[in-house]
Amino acid sequence: MKQTTTSAGIAQNPVLSAVYLFLDDIRHPHEAFEYTKQEMFVKLDWQVVRNYNEFVKWIENNGLPTFISFDHDLADTHYTPEPLWTDYNASKEWQDKQVHQEKTGYECAKWLVDYCIEKNLKCPAYYCHSMNPVGKDKIVGLLRSFTNSR
Repeated sequence: MKQTTTSAGIAQNPVLSAVYLFLDDIRHPHEAFEYTKQEMFVKLDWQVVRNYNEFVKWIENNGLPTFISFDHDLADTHYTPEPLWTDYNASKEWQDKQVHQEKTGYECAKWLVDYCIEKNLKCPAYYCHSMNPVGKDKIVGLLRSFTNSR
């Protein structure tokens, strides 16, 4: 399959048909619809990956999907304690102090950016369905910054 490039020399992602990748440790796409009200979660056919290793392996084996929906907390240890749920700054402070063995959705997004840079590809379209507002801001901020720099 031949890859085309933009006038800036960035490779266009070859697409045979739309592929939607859903990153979440426990939820299925239809469950994300319940709190996001995004119809894509019930109308589209999603490929589901549950953690960082599955995310990386899926992309390395299949190439970039058309669209990725990210969760941030990919293990029980990532979940912010309930008393901090309503205080963004306290939640951010708690999360910034954590050292996790399991990688988060943010690490998946960082890997994706590095992969796109290495392969000279545009970032696929994305959404962050995470219920963690701090983690969501980190993922969206990183991907928005990368996308705007291309």
